[in-house]
Amino acid sequence: MARPKPTTFDKHKIVAENRRARFDYFIEETFEAGIALTGTEVKSLRFGQGSIAESYAEVKGGQAWLVNSNVPEFSHGNRFNHEPKRPRKLLLHEREINRMHGAVERKGMTLVPLSVYFNAKGRAKVELALAKGKQAHDKRSTIKDRDWQRDKARIMREKG
Repeated sequence: MARPKPTTFDKHKIVAENRRARFDYFIEETFEAGIALTGTEVKSLRFGQGSIAESYAEVKGGQAWLVNSNVPEFSHGNRFNHEPKRPRKLLLHEREINRMHGAVERKGMTLVPLSVYFNAKGRAKVELALAKGKQAHDKRSTIKDRDWQRDKARIMREKG
């Protein structure tokens, strides 16, 4: 029986990506979550500004929060502009939040945001991953595998 393909989300316009996360963590499971944003935050994200490089997600009080993500102030915003590094509420189903909370508490996993994007309907979404941290030797083996794949492709191009 064939393995089921992992779910892919309809990423229409990617705003920010955490490329380092796939190197630092083993990705176990991914979730798509909405983000509760103010008007000026949405405008900043639509202009392609924003960073999730040092951010993480946590579950507090039965709700999921995106912590330490940076959405810079909107350039044409007035006194109602937003705070750039405020915690932002993530919109998930209760069973998904409970599954994440259980994995973080029992298994020692981490909630890492992989990307922030706008879907086909124009809604801001974040791709969250339940992840386990890699040790230094795991990172070295990842580098070795990546280099071997690159060399193999180069050899095949030259011979073929």
